[in-house]
This record gives sequence, structure tokens and C-alpha cells, in this order.
Amino acid sequence: MSEYKNSNIFSFEIVKKIPGHLGRAGIIHTPHGDIMTPAFMCVGTRGQVPFLSPEDLREIGAQAMLSNGYHLRNVSPEIAEQGGLAKWSGWNGPTLTDSGGFQVMSLGSGLGKVVSMEREKEVTNRKKEERLAIVTETGIEFTDPVTKELDFIGPKESMEIQCRIGADIHMAFDELTSLADSYEYNVEALERTERWAQISLDVHREHEYDLGYKQSLYGVLQGGRWEDLRRSTAKKMGQMDFDGYGLGGAFLKNNLGDILRWCNEELPENKPRHLLGLSHPDDILIGALSGADTFDCVAPSREARHGRIYTHDGYYALNKFKESDEVLEEGCDCPACTKGYTRKQLYAMLKSEDKAIRYEYFKLATQHNLRFIIRLTEEIRQAILEERFEQYKDDFMMRYYKHK
Repeated sequence: MSEYKNSNIFSFEIVKKIPGHLGRAGIIHTPHGDIMTPAFMCVGTRGQVPFLSPEDLREIGAQAMLSNGYHLRNVSPEIAEQGGLAKWSGWNGPTLTDSGGFQVMSLGSGLGKVVSMEREKEVTNRKKEERLAIVTETGIEFTDPVTKELDFIGPKESMEIQCRIGADIHMAFDELTSLADSYEYNVEALERTERWAQISLDVHREHEYDLGYKQSLYGVLQGGRWEDLRRSTAKKMGQMDFDGYGLGGAFLKNNLGDILRWCNEELPENKPRHLLGLSHPDDILIGALSGADTFDCVAPSREARHGRIYTHDGYYALNKFKESDEVLEEGCDCPACTKGYTRKQLYAMLKSEDKAIRYEYFKLATQHNLRFIIRLTEEIRQAILEERFEQYKDDFMMRYYKHK
């Protein structure tokens, strides 16, 4: 382990590069521990991954947890009083918070509904009269869906909230556009995001040591599917004093690699990059090849709760194997598989009327899916270190998608 572990220093080092590509294996040093990259951050929206304790996360090799600035905003003073997110949550390891901008936007400022990830014409925005959030030059005005009260979050408010929460890594406040938004609107939104980025930096630097340790800030890159916008904002953000970068936006499968390449060719090589909100194996493999260091997504946990199980041979619905005596995946080292739980047993647990039994299913299935994605990033890192990443990628993809 690095000499910086549990120190007050944030830094990033590259250990090995993928020859001819932007991808690399590295180490992110944070005040609460090191993150060996590429790495997947488990999503604990409100400071806890659903159905899993911090011990459950450690059991599956989790390195870091991502929480949500929007959902924790009202308890942020309490979190600060207890010493920050790592201590308050009981996780005590590296943490990251997003700005809350996506959640505010998704309340209704116009994020498009994706009917088909492959065909842009299937993407639409909400009608203006249906929106619960409005973008202004200073931030986003929105109606809280729980209290029904009007509220506001801008770059200043987001930074103050995140610095009270006290994760090791924060995200600057940005405006996320949808696949349905025009080039012209993306230009306008990107200019606003760049202005907000400077405000985020200024406010964050005032509060980054409020809890006694270094809290770091990533700038978030937008720009839609347009190369000129992606490259220009990457150049601008790359010249700003961010500790790392979040790669954001609404991506289509067929242009993810290009967009990441456009961004990462312009960004400083010596700073870490986080790909926001994607966790399909092909997304992670493309991301790792194209220079992304860390990843997050709610999908593995959410899919587990709906009985969908990840394996190296693709995912399957548990209800199709309700009479099977096989484990979830042969060779998997998650608790469910190592303890010998069968698919039949787990399906019965999922359908049980006993809440405690169902809860145990949710725990075991969530651990399995998260362990699958964590193990994928571990294998990617090892393949990079051993200079065999491209062969690993081809072999994994051929096996995982052979039934598609």
C-alpha cells in the first residue's frame, strides 16, 4: 500500500498504461485510503448501499462508495458534526459525492426519456408544462417531490452541501443535457456549466478543509455527442485547478468510446477521471480502454432486487431457473456462491412472504452483482498490469455477449 494511506493528501499515480491507448492502471490516494484503478464505486445514495452494511461491502472487495449530494442535503449538518461521510456512514473508506445536479434535473427540467439506446429519434424531452425544475443562470429552481416546496440548488449551494457531507471527492455542479437537446442548446448549457465550474472551484476551495482533511473536487465535462464541444470544454476544464474530472452526459453505445477519447485526449494525463453512471461490462471495458479510472452506477444493485443476475455468460432472470440446483455462477467468490446457495433457494427467498427472508435474498443478490462488477474491474487492472488488456477485453466480450 502507498505511504499516503489514511493521510491528508489527495493524489493520483499511473502505474501502467495500455500501449497505444489512453487507458491505464493507477492509484488514487485519498484521506480515507487508496483506490486501485480501474475501480467500481458502489452507490450508497443516502450513505448506505441498499441492504448492505459496510462489512458486507468490504466482504466483496469494495474500495469506495458514492453517495448523493441532493439526497443527503438536509442531513449534511449532522454528517459534518460527526466528522464527515466516511465516519457517519460507518464505511470508513474512500467516498465520493455527486453534485445533486442530475437528481434536480431529472425532476423535470427536460431530461429526455430514452426509448431506444440505439436510435436517437426515439428520445424525447418532457413537455415544459410537466417539468418540476427550471434551469436559470445561477442554478436550478425545483419543486421538492416529497415536501412539494420550492427549492434551489446552484454551484454555491452544491459545494456547501458537499463540503458538509465531507466525501473525499466531490463533483462540480453542472447542467446535464439530454440526447434530445439540440446542438444550439448544448452550446448554451455548456457555457453555463463552465461558468458554474469556476464558481464551484472558488466556493469549494473556501471549505475543502472544514472537516480537518482534504476534500477534492472534480470538474464535470458535458458537451453531448459533438466532438468540437467535448474537446473545447476538456481543454478549458483541463486548465482549471480541479483535482480530477467527471465524464458526464447522455451516451449512446455507438459513440461512448469516441466521446471519452475526445475528452481524455485533451485532459491532463496526471489527474483521475470518473465515468458517471455506467456499469454494463462493455461500458466499463470501453471506458477503461479510453482512459476512465473509476465508475459508478445503481444498475447492479437495482437489477439484483428485480431478480436479474450477472454472470460471465451474460445476465439471466432468476425466475427462469427456479428449479435449478446450480449456484448463481460457478466459480464466483461472492458470499451467496461460496456458501452454496442455489438458484432455486434464492428464487424461493425472493418470493417468500417473510420479510426477513426476502431481505436476506436482497443482501445476497446485491452482493453477487456488485462482486461481479468489482471483480471485472479487478481483472481489468490485472490485465493492464500484465500487458494483455486487449485480449482480455475480446475474450470477455465474446463470452458475455455470445447469447445476445
